Amino acid sequence: MKNHYVNNIEFNNAFIEYKKLVKECEENGKPKPRIPEYIGKCILEIANRLSYSPNFINYSFKDEMISDGIENCLLYIDNFDPEKSSNPFSYFTQINYYAFIRRIQKENKQSVLKGKLFSSKMMDFISIQEDSDDDFSEYIENLTTEYSIHINALKKEEERIKIRKELEKESIVSVFDEFFVEE
Repeated sequence: MKNHYVNNIEFNNAFIEYKKLVKECEENGKPKPRIPEYIGKCILEIANRLSYSPNFINYSFKDEMISDGIENCLLYIDNFDPEKSSNPFSYFTQINYYAFIRRIQKENKQSVLKGKLFSSKMMDFISIQEDSDDDFSEYIENLTTEYSIHINALKKEEERIKIRKELEKESIVSVFDEFFVEE
């Protein structure tokens, strides 16, 4: 059997023990106990490994994605119930996955805003520099064109995500994914 980076059985057993400890503390009026180190290591390892999946590996803000994933796992750690599910690995992987998606969406929005701001300021600058060197003006125009292309690509991606969310509600995502193959 191949060694996995998180042993799901041990992870689940650690949760069972942690939940027992939490219940004892609640019954005795004590503060909630600290999360065991093993559970924390597993959550950290899940977030780190997920960041190397093909969906997320090439983002420059990978550290922020990992931080968001860990933060969300810690926020929702009490929602995992070992009596209902014996798969904490799947639960926390899913939390990390959606945290990563939300971070990508936030970064894309910021990138669009930066591009719009840059374009508007650049156009002001170009109008001021009309009488200046032709090479410089050409450079600025090329730069503005590149940013416009980038902004348009981000807008198309936002539209694709919006359509995909609507189609997820109708459970026809697989048809959508086949239709919109990356070029």
